[in-house]
Amino acid sequence: MHAVSIPDKKIGWDSPFANYQLDAVYDEMFEGSNKSWPQYQRLNQRLLELTPVELQQRQQAADLAFLHQGITFTVYSANEGTERIFPYDLLPRILSAAEWSTIEQGLVQRITALNLFLHDIYHKGHILRDRVVPHELIYSSRHYRREMRDLNIPHGVYITVTGTDLIRQPDGQFAVLEDNLRVPSGASYMLANRQVMKNIFPRLFADYGVRPLDGYGEALLKTLASMAPDQRADPTIVLLSPGVFNSAYFEHTFLARHMGIPLVEGRDLVTHDNVVYMRTTAGLQRVDVIYRRIDDDFIDPLVFRSDSTLGVPGLFNAYRSGNVTLANAIGTGVADDKAVYAYVPAIIRYYLQQDPILPNIETYLLEDPKQCDYVLNNLDQLVVKAVGESGGYGMLIGPHSTQEVREKFRQKICANPREYIAQPTIMLSRAPCFIDGKVEARHVDLRPYILYGDKVRILPGGLTRVALKRGSLVVNSSQGGGSKDTWVLNS
Repeated sequence: MHAVSIPDKKIGWDSPFANYQLDAVYDEMFEGSNKSWPQYQRLNQRLLELTPVELQQRQQAADLAFLHQGITFTVYSANEGTERIFPYDLLPRILSAAEWSTIEQGLVQRITALNLFLHDIYHKGHILRDRVVPHELIYSSRHYRREMRDLNIPHGVYITVTGTDLIRQPDGQFAVLEDNLRVPSGASYMLANRQVMKNIFPRLFADYGVRPLDGYGEALLKTLASMAPDQRADPTIVLLSPGVFNSAYFEHTFLARHMGIPLVEGRDLVTHDNVVYMRTTAGLQRVDVIYRRIDDDFIDPLVFRSDSTLGVPGLFNAYRSGNVTLANAIGTGVADDKAVYAYVPAIIRYYLQQDPILPNIETYLLEDPKQCDYVLNNLDQLVVKAVGESGGYGMLIGPHSTQEVREKFRQKICANPREYIAQPTIMLSRAPCFIDGKVEARHVDLRPYILYGDKVRILPGGLTRVALKRGSLVVNSSQGGGSKDTWVLNS
């Protein structure tokens, strides 16, 4: 990728980039001082033309749009109110057509291999017998569901909706940080960001030739419909939510509305003779596909957690009988176990006989005594993650931690090394963000959404998550992060 030199235009005020941080970390907008990457040239020029007041007015308009639409998320650990407006950054993240082509090919490859892996470990287990992946790693995962053994699910598709987290490495190439295969969230924020961006920067958006995201709801609906048992014509599809107190409830309502399908809770569904029905004012209506946003543990109190009031008694028997499709399938979490993640390149080679297009980050498995010893001696330099957690919870970022916190993690690792992995502290790439009246660099990642049904569908872009706190590497909204619109260019 070549850089384009941009004149230092200062129209009416000091440059918005006066305090912009450029160092060894890869910057999404600039190659160096006064040189922007080609896809950022127009944005750079536009920012130099706008005054701080004009930029602030646009940020306020965006914030008001999010407020009026009720675009919120929940932080359970906060001392103050838990319901918050989703933080939105004004400036888009821009990807060239060539960059997106590589990402798209890599995601299709990865999701295909992981689906084959899930089918295999719940049936013949060839990859385990061939010792490509240790069988004890799979059977010790808390997301492995023995109830799924030898169960033939509709169409053999386990991971209908996936959100894969990507980071850009210092050399500019993208790598996979983790896979989210259970109930990945964030697609609604991706769509809301785009809607707001079109109103805030309409001319800039039109001039850029950005690929559209408008078809996500339709693509998700087509994917779910293609998963109906026995390919039933005009299947009834519902979105199953834990309810209004769930952190992602806004997303549940948003996606159900965009697809034009009922949003239901467990109490709205009933099973009879291994068939699922929805209660309606006209009586019971058969349900064919359930897009579930409830974790495995709570889906059916007769099979999993008996104290669950969120699920549907008898749902698993209906699923096992082939009378209803669950998207995503039960038991998919074993493939996004952060210890299993380390084996994904080998999984791709085993099933597809291909080298991975998108590499993994180096990962230390702590059940290995040598790797564990290295990690324990270098906790101040590494990132440690609990294998089954998400949302930025259960994580140690060594360089930003205290001795007290590192000691607590040391004790946890020694007590149960299987539950943790470690990785080098990767300096996520930075992108320009509008912060307190100035343009500043903040660390970002990218979560594209992959839909897998009758075919693989990936809409161009995804959710760029931003670590809004200066120097922070944690992009999760639950940990103080926000998001920005992601533009994929036509050419």
